Amino acid sequence: MGKKSDNSIQNGREAARKVAMAGVFAALIFVATELHIPTALGYIHLGDGVILYCGYAIGPTAFLAAGIGSAIADLIAGYAVYIAPTFIIKGLMGALTGAVLLKHKGIVSRVVAFVLAELIMLSGYFLFECFMYGVTAAEGAIVMNLIQAAGGIVVGFLLTQAHSLASSKKTEE
Repeated sequence: MGKKSDNSIQNGREAARKVAMAGVFAALIFVATELHIPTALGYIHLGDGVILYCGYAIGPTAFLAAGIGSAIADLIAGYAVYIAPTFIIKGLMGALTGAVLLKHKGIVSRVVAFVLAELIMLSGYFLFECFMYGVTAAEGAIVMNLIQAAGGIVVGFLLTQAHSLASSKKTEE
């Protein structure tokens, strides 16, 4: 076998690994989203933290895991009207986090990526809820969405920090 064939096999393995990881993350995101606290316009959950970790772990492929896991959670929870916007919003959160962290490593980069991702969530749901329910109702959801965003950043940071520490211990051995 030539070097070109070895590279294509390696690329195929990496693609298969990322697809498998995306499936596992979609399930984890679903579970973390299903463990939620109901609010007037929806619910608060820990799914965002897993989305941010997913972006860190598998890069922009996190779009699919985040979108699918979150959209299924909306379907199961009875928020069918949110399925499409959730797929897009949460998918963009995962993709942005993954894209930023592919190029920039370190704690500051993680925090910046996580804040940008949560701004996508805040603005995306605000715009959708303005369209669906009016500005007053959308404004009423801001505080709960900010709490969810803050929780997501904390959970995402803790998960990525644990991953980083585990990886550094592995390379020391």
